Amino acid sequence: MAIPALNQPKRRGLIVSIGLNVVLLVLACGLVLYAFMLNVDLGDVKRRLSKEVETHQQTERYLIETRNQLTDSQREIEQLKAQLAYKETDFQAAAAAKPALPVVVGFRSSMLGKGLVAVIENTSDRYLTVVLAVRNPTLSTARRFKLDLEPRSSTDFGHLEGWQFASGDEVGLFNDEFGALRITVP
Repeated sequence: MAIPALNQPKRRGLIVSIGLNVVLLVLACGLVLYAFMLNVDLGDVKRRLSKEVETHQQTERYLIETRNQLTDSQREIEQLKAQLAYKETDFQAAAAAKPALPVVVGFRSSMLGKGLVAVIENTSDRYLTVVLAVRNPTLSTARRFKLDLEPRSSTDFGHLEGWQFASGDEVGLFNDEFGALRITVP
């Protein structure tokens, strides 16, 4: 029985060796699986990073585009302001060059109703067509009326004609050939 005794240590060494090889194989497979999972995670992180970089670049392009549009808009606004200032001075100069409107406006109490009536007198020797613009700043109401005025005559305008005047109303009379006449009802 000496032979089986010699086989026992060899068998035990072989079993231990096979066991260690199996453990090493399992560890190697685990490491390969872990490396594969890390590679998949790394690829996912790379894709997300690539999308973030692309989104960031698109955002920067949009921001640059928007800044350029803003600069263009500001430049256009400045040009329009300059044109408007130029037009306003031209208008003021042209309005100042026009003669005064030959119309006198007075106010009296209404005989038929409440409020005031405007008495509009054409002091010229010609027929005049004027636009009467009235505004009540208290009630925030405004209206425009077209009036035909005969030479050297007066016209009454009150609630029967479409506006009941009250103290503080703003009145404007306009004709293209004359400067505007603006008054406030006393």
